[in-house]
Amino acid sequence: MGADVHKGEDRNGDRPSGGGDRLSGDAERLSGGGDAVPPGVAVPAGDAVPAGVDEPVADHEYLSLERELTFLLRRARANQGEMAREVHPDLESAAYGLLVRLEEYGRQRATELAAYIGVGKATMSRQLRALEDLGLIAREPDPADGRAWLVDLTDEGRRRVTHVREARRARYVTQLSHWDRREVAELARLLQQLNGVIGK
Repeated sequence: MGADVHKGEDRNGDRPSGGGDRLSGDAERLSGGGDAVPPGVAVPAGDAVPAGVDEPVADHEYLSLERELTFLLRRARANQGEMAREVHPDLESAAYGLLVRLEEYGRQRATELAAYIGVGKATMSRQLRALEDLGLIAREPDPADGRAWLVDLTDEGRRRVTHVREARRARYVTQLSHWDRREVAELARLLQQLNGVIGK
């Protein structure tokens, strides 16, 4: 999933309780609970909501989601950098996702990788050259299109990426051992659903 769950604890050091209401309970605690903003109380745009005063009911869930995603993405960026360095000390953080894509789907055109990562041809070419220099990928001409290149992991690249991903999977199993597997599956499903609409 990319983001790391820190030993089953939230930001306040509390272990989440079991049951399907875990995520909604955490959001309620983080938002402060209480009643909606009473009529006549102005909350300037972009300012934090005063202590003891809740957001308007209509926006409560979305503001809670925004807070959690901000925290999750910040942690995910840090974790991606750690995983990149575990693959190779000189590997750029942004290139880790590219290696995972190749590990999961096999050989692909450089243009397909650029579209997946969301970068231009020049940036992709620079990243691929760096990965070649590290011995993690190899490129060869596409027999179906002489202007295109096919990219795949080298044996060493595949070994390193697989090792890091397996170690991370084992950490998730340990850190989420108090979760029901159905909750894990539901979280993955919801994140996939969110990824399908966010940014559109």
